[in-house]
Amino acid sequence: MKLSALRTVTALRTAAVALTAALSVTVVAGAATAEPDKPSAVSSIQKDGRTWHLKVYSAAMKRDITVDVQRPADESTPASNFYMFSGLDGGFGSASWQAQTKALDFLADKHVNVVLPIGGRGSYYTDWKQEDPKLGLNKWKTFFTEELPPLLDEALNSTGLNALAGLSTSGTSVLQLAEAKPGLFKSVAAYSGCAQIADPMGKQAVKFAVETWAGGKTVNMYGPDNDPAWVENDPVIHAEKLRGTHLYISSGSGMPTNADIAYYLQKGLTGVGNLGLGVGIEMATTACSQNLKAKLDSLNIPATYQFTPMGTHYWPYWEQALHDSWPLLAMGMGI
Repeated sequence: MKLSALRTVTALRTAAVALTAALSVTVVAGAATAEPDKPSAVSSIQKDGRTWHLKVYSAAMKRDITVDVQRPADESTPASNFYMFSGLDGGFGSASWQAQTKALDFLADKHVNVVLPIGGRGSYYTDWKQEDPKLGLNKWKTFFTEELPPLLDEALNSTGLNALAGLSTSGTSVLQLAEAKPGLFKSVAAYSGCAQIADPMGKQAVKFAVETWAGGKTVNMYGPDNDPAWVENDPVIHAEKLRGTHLYISSGSGMPTNADIAYYLQKGLTGVGNLGLGVGIEMATTACSQNLKAKLDSLNIPATYQFTPMGTHYWPYWEQALHDSWPLLAMGMGI
């Protein structure tokens, strides 16, 4: 080899060694100075009479989640935790238990912590495969089954007994969460929810809610239609995991009452459209709920069912269902 070529090779080797060393130092330094992951924790509590406004940091979602809690009148003894989920809007705005019902008044004399999470719009309160450009990072199953319960038990000095109720899209979610961690929620009430999500009708219901209404993409949620995640998260398919849980399932026929029609018609053409939508959605949720009943019956898993001959997808029906299901919910919380 010529001397000039030898010098060139030697110089290149020297440069490569120097570059490798520099990169190694950079990586080690970066690792040493990287911020550690924050653990899940109650970031703050603001008390407003019996209502506590909590900020709970979710390590899974890397942000604070708002959780409102109505405390029992007597805080001197531990109380159970009753989680109440709103629908597709995640408790924001006027689409919530607080804004649409007198549920908190009904529960005011009950010895429970009424837990009202705010957030998760369009998420179905599940763990998404990946972050969605519109709906963000969603790891709600992890939040509600792993992160939040022990934090609430400590912050509220609760009994450790939990019950869960949800309506519409969260009527699906409450069953999924009960199956995700059997025994965590002793009683579960699903009002006008669609338990089946893996069959064509169920997928379309989820896509209508997530994509058409909320603007997200279900491919980021459970993947394409043939992804096993759809089956893995279907409450009907995995109904065996509900054994031992006190269950209340309700839905209306979709037929509107005169009061329903009067309510919607006063809102003009928008109301007429919403009435039609409420009729169609409730008819679909009844079909889903009947399929869930058939599966639970085949497994000899008991549940309480309320299928009313009238009723659309509408808050007054869910408020009545809360009243009707309360004895069963209370049973699971030991009250």
